[in-house]
Amino acid sequence: MASKRAASTLAYRCTECGWTSAKWVGRCGECQQWGTVVEAATSTGIASPAVTPLAPSRSARPITEIDTRETPRHTSGIGEFDRVLGGGIVPGAAILLSGEPGVGKSTLLLEVAARTAAAGGRVLYVSAEESLAQVRLRAERTGSLHDELYLAAETDLATILGHVDETTPGLLIVDSVQTVSSGLIDGAAGHPSQVREVASTLIRVAKDRGLPVILVGHVTKDGQVAGPRILEHLVDVVCHFEGDRQTALRFVRALKNRFGATDEVGCFEQTQHGIAEVPDPSALFLGHGSREPGTCVTIALEGRRALPVEVQALTLPGSGPNPRRIVSGVDGARVAMVLAVLEKRAGLRLSDQDVYVSTVGGVRLTEPAADLAIALAVASAVSNRPNPAKLVAIGELSLAGEVRAVTQHEQRRAEATRLGYRTIVDTASPDLRSALRDLPRLHPVERGDEPGF
Repeated sequence: MASKRAASTLAYRCTECGWTSAKWVGRCGECQQWGTVVEAATSTGIASPAVTPLAPSRSARPITEIDTRETPRHTSGIGEFDRVLGGGIVPGAAILLSGEPGVGKSTLLLEVAARTAAAGGRVLYVSAEESLAQVRLRAERTGSLHDELYLAAETDLATILGHVDETTPGLLIVDSVQTVSSGLIDGAAGHPSQVREVASTLIRVAKDRGLPVILVGHVTKDGQVAGPRILEHLVDVVCHFEGDRQTALRFVRALKNRFGATDEVGCFEQTQHGIAEVPDPSALFLGHGSREPGTCVTIALEGRRALPVEVQALTLPGSGPNPRRIVSGVDGARVAMVLAVLEKRAGLRLSDQDVYVSTVGGVRLTEPAADLAIALAVASAVSNRPNPAKLVAIGELSLAGEVRAVTQHEQRRAEATRLGYRTIVDTASPDLRSALRDLPRLHPVERGDEPGF
């Protein structure tokens, strides 16, 4: 007589995508992740006994009766960081901050810890990668010393929880989650099972005690958060700290936020005294204001923030059959398309010219709204004639040479007006040829200037 109880056979399952295998493999055959295949019991399909229902501790309520008062927030002391979080740190929130090595994650969080402590809250900063002396030296350099800022250099999860019970902090920072391990799980620190256990335990403590927790996360070579993807599902907020090591500019973006929008961006600057806020970064991406040929300003969007960015172009007679197309801060394929439109639709000869296009300040333009500014900068460089003073160009170029509207157009125009730009070239010009033809009218020819386009 067949048993009615469910039988199970030993199998192996991927913790990332659920792919199963009859034997253990090091790499998942579905999502191609390494080290995510673990032992799992899979049902054979034989009927199992029904689950006995239990009386809930709290009855379900109509959604219209749920209290809609806003969850209280506590400021971190850094306005740009609060902007990204949606207004501040929510009690019991789990925040994951990722970024490239050396971008300034630890410096930023040490500043957050010091300002939170100065505001009257106790902070426990757990450094699992550096010694206490190293963290103290950075705190002295950045002016982040405070008596209510407690440091602990631990890599064991149970010991970290003991520090939490002993100090009863109002904010917990763990740097980083990939270097902490639990004695209840096999495997070294950083293994997917270890990361999952450490993160879930810390998040459970955060929810039970109303203690906000900020976890620092490592990234892979392609910029993704290292470890199992479930780590990003468990936390409430995922922030990415990005920046070029060659420049001092840093951005914090929210990739996930259960308490606010994900289109906010915080601007910071790396200085010798630590991370400094940049509330109005308008001047960072502009030149010195000299009217030289080959420059044009556009208004780019970083999240909800409109920023003026200067595009510079330089053209030289080509020395070979294949002219150079060198770009920095812009998409090379996009520039090649703009050059083709300039030559075909506007009649500018560029097939025998070396073209160099770059942005000021190290910012990267990836949106189509910069097409018109790139075209005007290249046209100005070819004709050796500067564009009008206080001119800004906003628009996308189609292959037919049409100037198309872009997202948040009114916000871009408002920002250009606020910054004092008197001339705005946008969809008021139906096509690229019309925009180039209207420039001499906007900027009368002066003595010594070359003819118009």
